Amino acid sequence: MTSLSLERIDATLDANRSKIRKTPALSVPHVLAPTANTVVAKFELYQVTGTFKARGALANIRERVEDARRCGVTAVSAGNHAIATAFAAASVGANAKVVMTATAPAVRVQRCEALGAEVVLAADVHRAFDIMDELVSNEQRVVIHPFEGVTTAAGTAGVGRELAVEYPDLGAVVVPVGGGGLAAGVAAAIKQTLPQCKVFGVEPFGADSMFRSREAGRALVLEKVETIADSLGAPMALPISFALCQEYLDDVVRVSDAALREAMLLQHEQLGLAVEPACAAATAAARGPLAEQLDGKRVGLIFCGSNIDHDSWHRLVSDG
Repeated sequence: MTSLSLERIDATLDANRSKIRKTPALSVPHVLAPTANTVVAKFELYQVTGTFKARGALANIRERVEDARRCGVTAVSAGNHAIATAFAAASVGANAKVVMTATAPAVRVQRCEALGAEVVLAADVHRAFDIMDELVSNEQRVVIHPFEGVTTAAGTAGVGRELAVEYPDLGAVVVPVGGGGLAAGVAAAIKQTLPQCKVFGVEPFGADSMFRSREAGRALVLEKVETIADSLGAPMALPISFALCQEYLDDVVRVSDAALREAMLLQHEQLGLAVEPACAAATAAARGPLAEQLDGKRVGLIFCGSNIDHDSWHRLVSDG
């Protein structure tokens, strides 16, 4: 008995279907994963709200819709999950108050506000989680967690399920890891649909809570987070997402910020995409630490989403 069944994944995908897109999965240039036989990318950056996050947010708010309407919802995020929470709240007529770090790009704050959410800025990610807890205590708001929970994973699993059904000959899939909600869902869907397919997670060195947790055998909290990939900057692993990643991921590797910058530039050159660092993580891993393990396989890369403005993208790639 698996801890996240295909039946639940499919039921969540069906329930979300009227509010999300089935994002395209397309062949991409071989240079994005040069040791692979062929390369397919799942373009989740074309999802509503710009990232996969809408899938988990909708699944969570649907479970507690009456509480959400009565008390409102809250979430903590570098921006992408906050936008998704604002979207999900608006879709059911609930109020949203989201907490973001002060370094979040202005475009993400603006998109939250355009969806009707109130944005609270925090000094850092640890303080952001504290403020979210205060909103729950003081205002009884419903938490739409950015990565923890079976419901979240059941939502994000739609990314993997769609990819696996469309490309049943995949030999490996590479998925970015922040808190692990996306990786848990994608890996659960892939492994139960295509048992022979390998699933690899990728984290930045400066935000490697899942890598360290797997080494320790338990969910760990990082003392600090330091990476350009703010969307992958979860300061901890948590029990449910960690357990699902342990169950379904074959391995987790790490990439440097320099490798992320190179992958961002490559995706711009090859695909015309100006993406945030998290969206380039799978490419960075395929060209680096996973090169040997992907050799000769048909490889799927998860382009998890992108909410970034031109100036921020240009600054990030130029800094390298």
